[in-house]
Amino acid sequence: MPVINVQHDLDSRTLTITAEFAAPVERIWQIYADPRQLEKVWGPPTYPATVVDHNLTPGGRVTYFMTSPEGEKFAGYWKVTAVDEPRSFSFEDGFADLDFNPNPDLPVSQNIYTFTEQDGRTRARYVGTYETAEGLQKVLEMGVVEGASAALNQIDALIAS
Repeated sequence: MPVINVQHDLDSRTLTITAEFAAPVERIWQIYADPRQLEKVWGPPTYPATVVDHNLTPGGRVTYFMTSPEGEKFAGYWKVTAVDEPRSFSFEDGFADLDFNPNPDLPVSQNIYTFTEQDGRTRARYVGTYETAEGLQKVLEMGVVEGASAALNQIDALIAS
């Protein structure tokens, strides 16, 4: 199980997930840089992702939707703000309608994903900061910890294939 720690702090409005992967940093970076690989790990196993647009460069945009077991689609977007390949990238992550217009009724987070090498393995730190404590509480109630953990735990199978 790659996820080794999950912490949320309503005072700082942050959700931090730490994971460790049995692969070098460059291999983990490829998962996020390649939309077809990203699809295999972005959604939880029961809500697979389809990446529509993928531009992992500063100012770029990534759009996607996840499909529920019943066939319902849930869309989202990233607005990429910074990239330091293969060590980190930052982006705004939000919910969207099926035309990828931001949904103002759901929380937006500012995210920093960082990958560091430790003895030939990768330590990944995923930090999301929400505009309000209420926004963080809402995604916690929606199951973000369980969903994100299930999604990240798919990476081992992908890097082993």
